[in-house]
Amino acid sequence: MDLAIDLSNPAKALSLPHIRYQLIRLEDTVLYHLIERAQFPLNSPIYTPGALQIPNSTLSFSDWVLREQEKLQSQIRRFQSPDEYPFFPDAMQPLILPPLEYPKILWENDVNCAAKPQRAEKAAVEEAQENYGSAATADVNCLQSLSRRVHFGKFVAESKFQSSPETFVPLIKAGDTQGIDAAITDAKVEKKVLERLRLKAEMYGTDPGMDAEAPRKVNVDGVVAMYKDHVIPLTKVVEVDYLMQRLKGSEWE
Repeated sequence: MDLAIDLSNPAKALSLPHIRYQLIRLEDTVLYHLIERAQFPLNSPIYTPGALQIPNSTLSFSDWVLREQEKLQSQIRRFQSPDEYPFFPDAMQPLILPPLEYPKILWENDVNCAAKPQRAEKAAVEEAQENYGSAATADVNCLQSLSRRVHFGKFVAESKFQSSPETFVPLIKAGDTQGIDAAITDAKVEKKVLERLRLKAEMYGTDPGMDAEAPRKVNVDGVVAMYKDHVIPLTKVVEVDYLMQRLKGSEWE
């Protein structure tokens, strides 16, 4: 729950090189959690509401574990951090620790792209009831690190806005979300992200001395596809939604 971005220095916090460095570090975090999750079977019953009976809850076991974790974490300031957002906002509890006062870096907004994750349909994958708890706990780590990565888009968006308000203000006033999406997109950077991620997944998923033909600890193609089809697009959704609220209370409103 440590804040990755340096809020003590606003100029540094919003510099794209600093943000990209933090995003690269988050790639490592995401990969490590995916490798940990990959050691357990899919265990599809934990994603099916009603498959496991939970007192006073209609959630799936996986969602229930996530919600209960967030209840606890909300009491110890996790979601005070501007790069952490709950999947279950209704589960938030009063703080036990004193609140922290973070310097204002981001513009006031209510963007929260965290949502219940899409689950894979049940396939011919081995299941193990003894791993239900471990699999659900590993899911929480994966989902929260991915959410953190996606919501870093707010810092990217603020940095780009401050660098070129003349580009974004007319687009925001016109409600041109497609134009904003085009303005924030850098295809070369996205390509580099996917190439770097593939290299890391291949490296981290292989033990030294492992036979070259031995299976990886994680599905490399699957990891890259997840970033390409979900993580990067969701990050840009966060950026666009954030920028659409950026003029409220500003000199351009």
